[in-house]
Amino acid sequence: MAHDFSIIGRPLPRVDGLAKSTGQTKFADDLDFPRMLHGRLLRSVHAHARIVRIDPSRARALPGVHAVITGRDLPVKFGILPVSQDEHALALDKVRFVGDPVAAVAAVDEETAERALELVEVEYEPLPAIMTIEEALARDDVRIHDYGDGPANVHKMVALEFGDVEGGFREAEYVREDVFYYEGSTHLPMEQHAAVASYEADGKLTVWSATQTPHYVHLALAKVLTYPAGRIRVIATPVGGGFGGKSDPFAHEIVAAKLSMLTGRPVKITCTREEVFYLHRGRHPVLMRVRSGFTRDGRITAMHFQSFLDGGAYGSYGVATTYYTGALQTTTYRIPCYRFEGLRVFTNKPPCGPKRGHGTPQPRFAVECHLDQAAADLGLDPVELRRRNLVQPHTMTVNHLRITSCGLAECIDRVVAASGYLHKHGRLPAGRGIGFAVSAYLCGSGLPIYWNEMPQSEVQIKIDRGGGVTVSSMAIDIGQGSDSVLAYAVAEVLGLEPADIALVTGDTDLTPIDLGAYSSRVTLMAGNAAVEAAQKMRSLIFEAVAEHLEVPAELLAARGRRIFNREKPELGVEWVRAVRLAEAKWGLLLTSGSYRPPKLAGPYKGSGVGPSPAYSYTACVAEVTSDAETGWVTVEKVWIAHDIGRAINPLLVEGQIEGSVYMALGEALMEEQVFRRGVHKFPSMLEYKSPTTLETPEIHSMLIETVDPEGPFGAKEVGQGPLLPVIPAVVNAVADALGVRIDEVPLTPDKVRAALADRRRGGPGRVGPKGVPAVRFRDPIRVEPPPDWQQVPVP
Repeated sequence: MAHDFSIIGRPLPRVDGLAKSTGQTKFADDLDFPRMLHGRLLRSVHAHARIVRIDPSRARALPGVHAVITGRDLPVKFGILPVSQDEHALALDKVRFVGDPVAAVAAVDEETAERALELVEVEYEPLPAIMTIEEALARDDVRIHDYGDGPANVHKMVALEFGDVEGGFREAEYVREDVFYYEGSTHLPMEQHAAVASYEADGKLTVWSATQTPHYVHLALAKVLTYPAGRIRVIATPVGGGFGGKSDPFAHEIVAAKLSMLTGRPVKITCTREEVFYLHRGRHPVLMRVRSGFTRDGRITAMHFQSFLDGGAYGSYGVATTYYTGALQTTTYRIPCYRFEGLRVFTNKPPCGPKRGHGTPQPRFAVECHLDQAAADLGLDPVELRRRNLVQPHTMTVNHLRITSCGLAECIDRVVAASGYLHKHGRLPAGRGIGFAVSAYLCGSGLPIYWNEMPQSEVQIKIDRGGGVTVSSMAIDIGQGSDSVLAYAVAEVLGLEPADIALVTGDTDLTPIDLGAYSSRVTLMAGNAAVEAAQKMRSLIFEAVAEHLEVPAELLAARGRRIFNREKPELGVEWVRAVRLAEAKWGLLLTSGSYRPPKLAGPYKGSGVGPSPAYSYTACVAEVTSDAETGWVTVEKVWIAHDIGRAINPLLVEGQIEGSVYMALGEALMEEQVFRRGVHKFPSMLEYKSPTTLETPEIHSMLIETVDPEGPFGAKEVGQGPLLPVIPAVVNAVADALGVRIDEVPLTPDKVRAALADRRRGGPGRVGPKGVPAVRFRDPIRVEPPPDWQQVPVP
């Protein structure tokens, strides 16, 4: 697509690439301060138990121990969502999962801290542990929390209906129902969670943390410590992988701060890999039921989607996750009548939260496999069935979501043509198959975590008289390249190179607000704020240079570190000269930009989850070989096309797509969080299976540019969306290869063999859940679709 950019669209190196590749980047655990103490947390060995007694006196007496604290020292509850403030930094009355922290120690070194933990005496009264969705719904006699949104251990229950769903099913000529299960998984970042806190003599508390959300950590610290927010500083260190797992405020951050305040010395807490498997807030296990009506030519007349989420022991982002499992089905397909019923239960397992794609890979897996099976029954090609139901650009969905640009049709065309899908599907030799799926994802949430009218993202630019440009933002680079995006955006507007831009990020004292790296919001939101700040700065510089050159400011351009007359390029000044002219005219050169999403929520409760300024789109084809004897599945090739809006840096976009494919393959084939008697079955990287380079197939990435009106330079997200269609594409490919359906992931060899054995016995050749719990959802909130939603484009 033609454009007149000097930076945007170039495959430039990351601005932080050299420091990270040479080991110069300092992560949280690399920080070391004089007199620093080391903290450790004592964690529960019971999945569910009352705390009868804690006696830390022997631990306090151990030489080298400077402080020991329990839940009584931190009695205030916290949580990422205002509606789920249900956690204590250290358990106060009872523990709710193996790994729940109950006490903490600060000592001269980690070995002494570990010995001290062994001396803390804790007496428990074990309680029955609830470990499954079914148990949580069936046992009224055991309550994990004293609050909830329904019977027994239901945390959140949702029931929404858009249009006349029963009428839609009556119009259908074919109705299909399927049940699916998606097992939970962990983020598995290279860097473990870590934090350092330092309480200074002047009463200032500084916390360095490997966090995706310094703003929300700051709020949690002020709340739990009952300390003035203005005297707390949170610095987000470079993050060695987040994927959503570092989006919550965590106990170790609060505990490190409290220990430092008690001892007057810096305190570091670095969690072990095993601890991370318990505190991580991983992917929710979700049980799903999909029922859809179709005409004979494959057009959807109605859909009823149910989801049952295993939320683990605490709320985390769970209320939002519940809504997300139902909100985005309509962003890919024109579903005229849609009912969503969802519930999240508490169990005595580690709490679940956001993982790459937050709440959407599970329903996308279910819907895309469901549609493949419907296509087979209707005698339609799976691609054709999707094409007949695609959303269109600049329209509204039945549940009041606004679609702006949409390159899904082109994504489909590209992967289908590149893979030869139409010639291969159903025609490859036995044991080889090809599968197809599509998806959509958010470009930032339309609402902040706590509702307010303030901007979601703010950026400041300061220029010194030597020409140095400093960009300040609280946005966090968790590997997705947001630091580079900020540098590229400002360099493009000011006519500089990314190397000319200095960044100050993730510091609640030095940088303006950004809500954090989650929901794929940073490029669109912080990017727009950076562009606005840069445009304001350019206007100041242009006006000063225009006076000097005696030309209208409208004729000036910025490129190649010069400000010049577009009509006479030789007439201009170098960047440093331009800056000095501007400072002479205006004084201090400091500008700011901010971003607020448009108000997009629909007219119903819960409508704040799902709206986004824009949606990205992805189509994927996977080709596999599957051995009928062993059940082993090998993904040979993946073709994936992503509607990026506009690629600010195509090299980074391709890297994000490939990372999504890699992570998706793990969830599709091997990754699972399994518990036995409350204990994680394999909490180590030796036993928890994830793909290596040996399991990574050929990946053919295709970038589709639709230039979205909401994004900076037309850009949309790429950090999470490409993960979603890979899982169902692989599962559909195995069905094509072997003629059996695996309606749950991970798709392991034993499940493949079980499905083949079922087929040999005369069964349907299926492995998956038999049904969903018999829950009576409340009557749904009935919402009228937007007027003429199927015909009228959004301006």
